[in-house]
Amino acid sequence: MAIAVVWLKRDLRLSDQQALVSAAKSGLPVLLVYNFEPLLLSDEHYSARHWHFVAESLNDIKQRLPINSLWVGSEDMLSLFTKLHQRFNISKLYSYQEVGLNNTFERDKSVANWCTHNQVSWSESPYAAVIRGKPNRDGWDHHWQTVMRADTANCDLNSINWLELNQKDTLTTESHINQFLSDSNSKLHGEFQAGGELQAWQVLNSFFENRGKAYAFKLSSPQYSQLHCSRLSPYLAWGNISLRQVYKTLLAHWNQTGWRKSLVAFSSRLHWHCHFIQKFESESDMEFRPVNRGYENLPRISGELALKRLRAWQQGNTGIPMVDACMRCLIATGYINFRMRAMLVSFLCHHLEVDWREGVKHLASVFLDFEPGIHYSQFQMQAGVTGINTIRIYNPIKQGQEKDPNGDFIKHWIPELSGLPATLIHTPWLLTPMEQMMFELELGVDYPMPIVDIEQSYKQAQQLLWSWRNKPKVVMEGQRILQRHVRQG
Repeated sequence: MAIAVVWLKRDLRLSDQQALVSAAKSGLPVLLVYNFEPLLLSDEHYSARHWHFVAESLNDIKQRLPINSLWVGSEDMLSLFTKLHQRFNISKLYSYQEVGLNNTFERDKSVANWCTHNQVSWSESPYAAVIRGKPNRDGWDHHWQTVMRADTANCDLNSINWLELNQKDTLTTESHINQFLSDSNSKLHGEFQAGGELQAWQVLNSFFENRGKAYAFKLSSPQYSQLHCSRLSPYLAWGNISLRQVYKTLLAHWNQTGWRKSLVAFSSRLHWHCHFIQKFESESDMEFRPVNRGYENLPRISGELALKRLRAWQQGNTGIPMVDACMRCLIATGYINFRMRAMLVSFLCHHLEVDWREGVKHLASVFLDFEPGIHYSQFQMQAGVTGINTIRIYNPIKQGQEKDPNGDFIKHWIPELSGLPATLIHTPWLLTPMEQMMFELELGVDYPMPIVDIEQSYKQAQQLLWSWRNKPKVVMEGQRILQRHVRQG
């Protein structure tokens, strides 16, 4: 007997699933496969929250399949495929083209060699509108529109010739899923969005029912964005829903009265989603170095001072309330809005003078919606090492005063400051000894003193970054980057 395997990776859904449609058309018995790879389980970009979300997504898939045809493993990818091939004879393998970290790219090359050696036909479908290996952006915007407006890849699940697993295999699959669903086993702490295709559609529908009307006006607020932003990012990152499905839903609501500004803003962000992933696809070594090589020797602190500042930033104990509230929110929920993410990176790299590579994995591990392509492209942009983007040195005090004027967000995530009035909560280090007694807050004990002087660190960063931007190598690299990643004209 020969079978067709659908290898699920970051495409954990049953609708608009090209790999599944192609496998169904093969006429062969179809088996869905997901593997909790040790390669990724040990990767510092990931944490328990990610695998819990994946397990929830797999559980959702398993419950919606007509029969038991989902195989979940937890071993080296080649070992798993060898085991399945010996048992079922894999004739065809289907998956999507993953735009992932270097370790998954190297794994995929090994799988390709394995397929060739074992005479297995492997077909990969593109991810959204990303074009593998594209050297420039010629025609890319038209391609994006074409892909997003094309028919979704769906098939009747009941008509597929599923390979039915025996009870022992089913119990093994359930065991692997349950291992990551158990909070005690995964050491999961916090409250996170639940994974799964059904959950994704519930969140999407609620956005267009009412939450999204204020999107354009609330997306910069760390507090109100929790409700009024789409909250679809983890579902897109792990493939519970496709970008095309979201875009088509957006178009279906395009003429809703009173929604135009929010829909235009949301539409642009869907386009940016693929844009940044395409950048990573076209130049994936930005995982290890600045995309602009002129920044390789940008002066950064090191040693014990760098480690001290990094740890304070990671733990939300920098003494700067807006920074700490955002990091603590991320640790507990896996989510913070875009502006505050940018501020966190800016604070680390500009105010704390820590190399961006020291913090990139930590934020990946706390972002429930960690998407490698977006993560590395955005991190470098906010770190100011691209040479083509506007240099933004966020002032976290100003951000707090503008985006959380009453301090409600800060008070929620830093309860030790909850007794302070709005006029003082963004700069608690200005409290006099008498005021500290009045508000029962001892600085340096109940809440840390600022790790840096914001005014001084801002001036230093501004002087360094603007002078460095004019260096010949930075300018030359900037021209190369524009040719590669920006549409001409």
